Amino acid sequence: MRFPDDVPVLTDDVVTLRAHTEADIDPAYLMCQDPEMQRWTTIPVPYRREHAVSFLTEIIPTGWRNGGMWAWAIEYDGQYAGTIDLRDGEGGVGEVGFALAPEVRDAGVMTRALKLVVRYAFDVLGWDRVIWRAFVGNWGSRRVAWKAGFRGLVVVPGGGKARGVRYDEWVATVGKDGALEPQGNWWPVTVLEGNGLRLRPFRPADAERIVEACNDERTHYWLAGLPSPYTLEDAKTFMEGRQEPRAIGEGVSWAVADLATDELLGCVSVFGMNHRLDKTVGEIGYWMHPGARGRKVMSTAVGLIIDHAFTPVAEGGLGRRRLVLFAADGNSASAHVAEVNGFTRFGTERAASARRDGSYVDHLGFDLLASERD
Repeated sequence: MRFPDDVPVLTDDVVTLRAHTEADIDPAYLMCQDPEMQRWTTIPVPYRREHAVSFLTEIIPTGWRNGGMWAWAIEYDGQYAGTIDLRDGEGGVGEVGFALAPEVRDAGVMTRALKLVVRYAFDVLGWDRVIWRAFVGNWGSRRVAWKAGFRGLVVVPGGGKARGVRYDEWVATVGKDGALEPQGNWWPVTVLEGNGLRLRPFRPADAERIVEACNDERTHYWLAGLPSPYTLEDAKTFMEGRQEPRAIGEGVSWAVADLATDELLGCVSVFGMNHRLDKTVGEIGYWMHPGARGRKVMSTAVGLIIDHAFTPVAEGGLGRRRLVLFAADGNSASAHVAEVNGFTRFGTERAASARRDGSYVDHLGFDLLASERD
């Protein structure tokens, strides 16, 4: 194919994919100075202007002429916003790669661009399947792929390589007969406020308060699985670990913070939402910083979560029908949170809660139905 003459223009009237021009060199060079771009891609670091010149004026045109790579400039609001490409395609299966300028991220631009090129791969190139890859931890890229209908995600240990270093890699695909729409739920951490509290996403600044809470003797007693001692690295791992349950529709966690100071007071979660037999249920769990005890903090936080959990998904909630909550026998404070929020005691799980000494105590089970909050 001739470049740029034969490069097809693809558009959905919001995003336009077109041939690259020399005018894209400087914005592409600036885009590649972004630390996140350098962290998650295989571009050279440091990235120099000559790298952008070579990529846009040599590598991309050669790809179109030889049929080994089909790359488009992404244009949004009249400006260059990034690059997306298709590669390989042997045997009807190929890969997609993309990069977006930081100033237009979170605007839905890349999802639109991805759907356009995947449709081109199927309808024009005759591919049967498109593969997406990203280094584990690149949640922005993963969310774009999810929104465009990629599925069957697996982790390939050491599957990716950048600048001589191997990294674990996510891989997912979409077939020509698959809908280019999200599969399942990716729960947002909706900010909830009331009675002096703000429930929000965790932030890096919360790490030290998490360490304080999780090294507390009382917390250690009831949450026997916590590392001991609990370190800053453990706190960072905990916060990063809140991403995966959201992405697979399993659960969502909130940092419970003081509305006035934003100081972390605890954590509350709804999880178990991908139950094999009943996807209308959810389990509530929580822990609290010792400095917040005795102030009705968790009772209030759980009340906010209940209202959100029973709100239909179409209205921004979690669409739950039934909520359950378990408190270890003897943890009267935890049981009180359930009782003051209208939960009904329904039974006992015998010897279900482990202690650090190897013993087990019963779990007291509570539940609440959406119909009981009407």
